[in-house]
Amino acid sequence: MDEGFLSNVNWDNMLEATWETVYMSSIAIVFTFILGIALGLLLFLTSRNQLWSNPVINWFTAAFVNIFRSIPFIILIILLIPFTVAILNTMLGPQAALPALIIGAAPFYARLVEIGLREVDKGVIEAARSMGSNQFQIIFKVLLPESMPALISGITVTSIALVGYTAMAGVIGAGGLGDLAYRDGFQRNNAEVTLVATVITLIIVFIFQGIGDVLTRKLDKR
Repeated sequence: MDEGFLSNVNWDNMLEATWETVYMSSIAIVFTFILGIALGLLLFLTSRNQLWSNPVINWFTAAFVNIFRSIPFIILIILLIPFTVAILNTMLGPQAALPALIIGAAPFYARLVEIGLREVDKGVIEAARSMGSNQFQIIFKVLLPESMPALISGITVTSIALVGYTAMAGVIGAGGLGDLAYRDGFQRNNAEVTLVATVITLIIVFIFQGIGDVLTRKLDKR
């Protein structure tokens, strides 16, 4: 007898999976933001005619970024299993997904950071130099503040990609909505679980997008 729409959904499991997805995404976003800005600054500052112009360091940084942002995420997870097990003693659960999420997303975001930094008006940088600003002041009082709207817009795009990455990580046991949709939805032929997991994932994406849009508008002084 049909007990009604969505009667086959275990809401306790769904709530736990939602929390795991939010946890993985949020922690990964924070570390991706920090590491991505560091890599993006290194790419920008070591490029030609910039403060730390160094073709060798720039080449190695660009190679690292290009390699890791080009590897399909599901393959990257598998490649990083030995590294993940070495530092966490497990390859299962939300915590174990974090190394792959961060290493997969940070190089992608680094390129967006580099693009944002290149959009900073060179006149503003030259004005700071003429006023006696040192390199530290130029980076933290000119480059980063002036490019912040672009940096926030970039991390918003990256956060949406990260939510998708968590779904793929779930397929190999990381937990979250992707794991639930695959294990309880696909494997058990339960379309209701898959539908609800998809809708909740979309809601999480819309929330991240909304937060990013609000912050970008507030920081954009143009």
